[in-house]
Amino acid sequence: MILYLDTSAWVKLYVREAGSKELRTHVAKADALAVSVVAYAEARAAFARLKAHGITTEARHRQRLRQLNADWESLLRIELVPQVVASAGDLAEIYGLRGFDAIHLASALWLKGKIGLPLRFAVFDLRLRAAAECAGLVVAL
Repeated sequence: MILYLDTSAWVKLYVREAGSKELRTHVAKADALAVSVVAYAEARAAFARLKAHGITTEARHRQRLRQLNADWESLLRIELVPQVVASAGDLAEIYGLRGFDAIHLASALWLKGKIGLPLRFAVFDLRLRAAAECAGLVVAL
């Protein structure tokens, strides 16, 4: 099984918050993890906000970045190919999604169409979760 992580899910692997433990259970069962390439910038932005607001120390911030960069190499990364971008535009209109959320959904749907393994979508954003379910994805969390 491939577990696609939107950024709200991926960040929970590095920041302990509600849902982190449940996500780790799903990650442990996955054959591979997948993300859109936009997740990297989004995750870095989330970490930077934690540091800027004094929630994270400089040392913890650097540790998270090292782990994120190490993990990045082992992920299935979905590029922003024209088909994914066009689909994201359609999905944004259909489901009223923000741009990056539409890209995550389009990326997961694109990957589902390309692989022979089951795919699950890990997401904590409620609007994106509902859209993923309506679009036919199995939502893990």
